Amino acid sequence: MSTKSGSARWLEPAEERAWRAWRRAMVAVQTGTARDLAGIGLSEADYEVLSTLSEQHAQTGTLGDQADKMGWSRSRLSRHASRMEARGLLRRAPDPADGRGCLLVLTAPGLAALRDAAPVHVESVRRHLIDRLAPRDLAALERIAGRLEQPRADDGPDRSRPSPV
Repeated sequence: MSTKSGSARWLEPAEERAWRAWRRAMVAVQTGTARDLAGIGLSEADYEVLSTLSEQHAQTGTLGDQADKMGWSRSRLSRHASRMEARGLLRRAPDPADGRGCLLVLTAPGLAALRDAAPVHVESVRRHLIDRLAPRDLAALERIAGRLEQPRADDGPDRSRPSPV
């Protein structure tokens, strides 16, 4: 750790322990759920795209709206959507409201993949997170997450969207 910047508010030992514990927990849960989804041929990113599209009217969303909803950049989603389109999980269509934009449309094979993956995903979330916590822990986690989702007054407009971890 470099201490060159005198203006940094360095973490106290208890704060650093909490930060490192948070990171280890996130990595453990994410690694477990990613491994379980990989076992059925989907990545976490695939599942996120499929599930967010399935929630949209006509299972269709603009690339921009989908990227915003997922906390991704448009270019990241566009590249990932190209790979999913090549696998037949979604298709692109012109956006009639924006000549430069496109719509992402969940295909029948994409919906089938999501239906097959959903039980695996929910069981994975249970195994790696939910069933390991007491009800009071889940309530605390929900409360903490709610606080972390709220933008702070000193956050700029670009910081209101979560960044991928």
